[in-house]
Amino acid sequence: MNQPILLSSQIRDVSFGRDVKVVQPVNLYDCTIGDDCFIGPFVEIQSNVVVGERTRIQSHSFICDGVTIGEDCFIGHGVMFVNDVFSSGGPSGDRNAWKMTTIGNRVSIGSNVTLLPVSICDGVVIGAGAVVTKDVKEKGIYAGNPAKLIRSL
Repeated sequence: MNQPILLSSQIRDVSFGRDVKVVQPVNLYDCTIGDDCFIGPFVEIQSNVVVGERTRIQSHSFICDGVTIGEDCFIGHGVMFVNDVFSSGGPSGDRNAWKMTTIGNRVSIGSNVTLLPVSICDGVVIGAGAVVTKDVKEKGIYAGNPAKLIRSL
């Protein structure tokens, strides 16, 4: 009978600010977490991610390589960031083909949102379950698939 190779969740090579709270198990590696952040359980934050001060990331969220999240943000449960748009028809093993995502300050992202590589300006609310496929350049509330402005703020 074959035996699987067992791997453990880990926290490796992370630059933590002051007073960060992390609920394990998590996978955090080669990333930067600002002061006074909260990271919930079952979160993965990959290499080259920067999380700004006072940001909360709820459980079961996945933040892929190349994401920058501003200060005072809220990332709901089960939020998925995408950096590979499968431009060659499948997953790219070439890190140079991956795209970056930038989230401004004071952005709230509801549970089960999927974000393709985009830029989101300050002060935006993304409603639960939305799929963000394009840059968000105007402060407001966005929802749907694809996410659209439903009310300016």
